[in-house]
Amino acid sequence: MAQHHAQSGEIVDLRPLGGDLPNRRTTAIVKTKSFEAIHLVIPAGREIPAHEVTGDITLHCLEGRVALDLPDAGIELAANDWVYLEGGARHRMKAIEDASLLLTILFEH
Repeated sequence: MAQHHAQSGEIVDLRPLGGDLPNRRTTAIVKTKSFEAIHLVIPAGREIPAHEVTGDITLHCLEGRVALDLPDAGIELAANDWVYLEGGARHRMKAIEDASLLLTILFEH
């Protein structure tokens, strides 16, 4: 079954998942030739290995807490924190608590 992607003008609910968070999965919200938006769900203890993305990215922590390891520093994101990473910035993420984030990737043309 094909995954639903939001259409132009469609409202997407990103409120905290609360107790349902452990039962949810990461989902793509929309992907265009300019950007991609993903509702990223990371269970506590789960790690996303070190990688880099060509385009600039933003991470908006909607709930929970994650540790974000960058080449020069380690930071922690909690609910309502937002961070920007330049394209090509190597990073790794680990959920300290069950967490959900809005990940946006900007594509270069």
